[in-house]
Formats: sequence, C-alpha cells, structure tokens
Amino acid sequence: MKLSTKMVKALVPCLLVLGPLFMSGRLQAKNEILGKIELQAANKPAKESGVWVDGQYVGFVKELKGSKKILLLPGKHQIEVRQNGYQNFTQEVNLLPGQTQIVAVAMQKDPSAQYGTQSAVVKISGNPERAAVFVDKQFVGHINQFNGPGQGMLLTPGTHDIKVSLPGYQTFETQVTLQPRQKLKLKTNLIQQGKSFAQHTASR
Repeated sequence: MKLSTKMVKALVPCLLVLGPLFMSGRLQAKNEILGKIELQAANKPAKESGVWVDGQYVGFVKELKGSKKILLLPGKHQIEVRQNGYQNFTQEVNLLPGQTQIVAVAMQKDPSAQYGTQSAVVKISGNPERAAVFVDKQFVGHINQFNGPGQGMLLTPGTHDIKVSLPGYQTFETQVTLQPRQKLKLKTNLIQQGKSFAQHTASR
C-alpha cells in the first residue's frame, strides 16, 4: 500500500512525539539493568584518593556521585582506591541488576613510605585540577593536592616519569631529572580528546 503525501504529513508529528518515548524507554531499561557503586569516605584521606574499577581509573572518591556516579554491568568487579603514602584499599563486589552497593573506604598510612632530607619538591598546577598524577607509574594524587602553599611532591633525586591523566582528556607525560633539594614547578592544561592544542611548561 502506498502512502499519500497527506498521510505522510499526518504521521510525521506522531513519530516526533513517539520517538523520544521509545528512546526514553530504552534508556530507562538500560539503567534498570546497571548496578551502582556508592563510595563512602570513612576518613579524610579517602576523600582525595583515586579510584580504579577493573583496572581503569575513573576519578577520586569525593567526586564520584551524581552525574559521575559509578554505573556497572551486573557481575563481579574489582574496586581499588589509592593514595600516595597510604596502603591500597581493594574490594571485590558482585553486583545484581539495579542493585546499589555501598563501599566504605578507609585509607591507612603505609609504614614503609619514607622521605629523606635530600628529597626534591615538585609542584604541579593546571586544569582540570581533578586530573590524576602518576610518578613512575604509581598514583600519587591529584593536581589540586600539589599546587598550593606548603604543597608539593617529595621525590628522591634522580630521573622520574610523571604523567597527568583524566578520562576524556589527552594525557600529559614528561620525564624529569631532579637534584637533591631541588624545587621544580610543572604546569599542564589538559585538553579534551579530539582537540589539538595543550599548554605545558616547567620552571625551576
């Protein structure tokens, strides 16, 4: 059966109304399938600690809520929380469809963490301030923890690889060679993936 022009014109408004309803129904069904992880910081260091889910960095504890909440497919998942100078917190969860699991995170100081009197100080500033900082492939914190008065990373003299990353942004990587008691400032403005210009500087 062929549709006349009048019939097509009559159907278009109906499709425009029903289309969003079908899409909304699909999104609602998808959200009902996903499980949710809710992280609760049991002490102050936990709030600023970085979170990995199944080996993928997703942000730090205090920001993973609202639009940034952790939604996962049903099944087993590995939650790991890291902070420089503290022992890693690890917990496995088994999510059911539509389930919300609360994970209480308490960070304990690492007794093996030591800093000598010859340590160099590296300060990092830039945007986004919530970007994660890694030194020699180890998570040490976020930009906003190393750019204020009295803040900075204490590193042993020698060569270190420094990486700053955040999901959705291009990663910044550099290598520095530090002298005893040296003070170094790094500045990096990460750009969103798909764009072509970033600003990175270093000063002593």
